[in-house]
Amino acid sequence: MKALIPSGGKGTRLKPLTNTIAKQLLPVANKPILFYILDQIKDAGITDIGIVISPETGDFIKEAVGDGSRWGVQISYIIQSEPLGLAHVVKTAQDFLGNEPFLMFLGDNLIQGGIKSFVREFKHHVPDALILLKEVPEPRLFGVAELDTSGKVSHMVEKPKEPKSNLALVGVYLFTPQIHQAIAQIKPSWRGELEITDAIQKLLDMGREIRSHILTGWWLDTGKKDDILEANRAVLDEFLKEDMQGEVDSKSRIAGKVEISKGTKIENSIIRGPVSIAENCQITNSRIGSFTSVGAGSIIENSSMGFSIILENCRISHIERLEDSLIGRGTEIKRRQEGFKIIKLFLGDDARVEL
Repeated sequence: MKALIPSGGKGTRLKPLTNTIAKQLLPVANKPILFYILDQIKDAGITDIGIVISPETGDFIKEAVGDGSRWGVQISYIIQSEPLGLAHVVKTAQDFLGNEPFLMFLGDNLIQGGIKSFVREFKHHVPDALILLKEVPEPRLFGVAELDTSGKVSHMVEKPKEPKSNLALVGVYLFTPQIHQAIAQIKPSWRGELEITDAIQKLLDMGREIRSHILTGWWLDTGKKDDILEANRAVLDEFLKEDMQGEVDSKSRIAGKVEISKGTKIENSIIRGPVSIAENCQITNSRIGSFTSVGAGSIIENSSMGFSIILENCRISHIERLEDSLIGRGTEIKRRQEGFKIIKLFLGDDARVEL
């Protein structure tokens, strides 16, 4: 079995950050989103992985992931010239996939619990498709599956105006090679894309067996700023382990689960976890509140923050309260005058903000 990770797209909803970084590489708890997906695929026993990239951001992904040796897997890169839908991703990767069953796991999704049981279920029942579903409050925003009374998939539709089900496609699929025949028979949707939901519906029309697996844990589609912050919160809350490798002086106080990496110095500050602080940071006279990640090489002085993601090599100075913020690499934020209590920012790389 092979795995396919769509990691193209323009990341429009995350600009300006995605002008200089692929959205799949944005960090959650100081680790790129794509790395969590690679961890889960390897944990499920799949080691032959194709990553579908775009011409605009593909080099960033190649540089970060490399040949896959750090995971003990083999990585192949497949260029999709334009973002023309998930079924088009499969079509683009057909030479790589060959005549084997495969897992498709979207490169900007995070799910709780991994995919081992999902893969085992597919291998046991061997349907033509096994789709992962999750109950959602706004199914109109997603591809939606309808199930019959026995629990089998009876109908698929992409972003229905009047959904007949609240079961959304999570973005994790398992297919036999029959999916290639189905894709060859569908046409672009009103969005001009080849939809994977249409391809799965075509399998149903062909009389093929489609099974579903309901996800009970959390699912995070990290396509927007608030989604990234929520993913950071969920991962810090569930997976962060206390790890104190940096230096903490006697005037500082650490509470809760806190990760302080090598080369980081904490002076006269309060860190209230869950918080992840990467290597070679300097935190002075500051307060870092819960659900915050601070990227490597960052300097925070005389400031307070919470529920935020700070990427690498940032400098934040004399900010009374930074909340719900996503700050790009190499950014400098400083206050020159009184009057700003709480600020919320979404900044791309190398920004300069004076308040």
